[in-house]
Amino acid sequence: MKGPARKTSEAVYRRSDRKDMGEFSLDAIMLNVLMELDGRSSVAQVAERLRRPAREVEGLIARLLKLKLVEPVEGGRVLGAKEFFRMLTAQMSLAVGPIAQILVEDALAEMGLVQPAFPLGRAAELVDHLAREINREDKRMVFKRNMLEWMKNGA
Repeated sequence: MKGPARKTSEAVYRRSDRKDMGEFSLDAIMLNVLMELDGRSSVAQVAERLRRPAREVEGLIARLLKLKLVEPVEGGRVLGAKEFFRMLTAQMSLAVGPIAQILVEDALAEMGLVQPAFPLGRAAELVDHLAREINREDKRMVFKRNMLEWMKNGA
């Protein structure tokens, strides 16, 4: 028996492994949606990154499903940017103290990114970037281990 259904905005999809993927004609927004479906991000997160209404993205995903270009991810864990930054800042604070938030903001700026539109595919890169700011080797290792564990298993 299946568990309770998730809201459509919480659903997670990934691109299908089709050999004839190049045989379809997609408009620019459908192609953008297709490229954002990574098997980890929810529909709401994809809509936020694309700066499109969630209902529009849901409709486009429905069309991609009919074309069998995407498939749902069962039990997919959604790593939310807010949760990620909450954990990142908390772990960084343990390692370097109250300057953590400033270091996170500086790292984002150096990477040319902003927190509200942060692409979670670059989370490991950001963690590595911040780890270099931690002088003590033991604290740096704990930070990296805790963040990797959290990203792998979720909060």
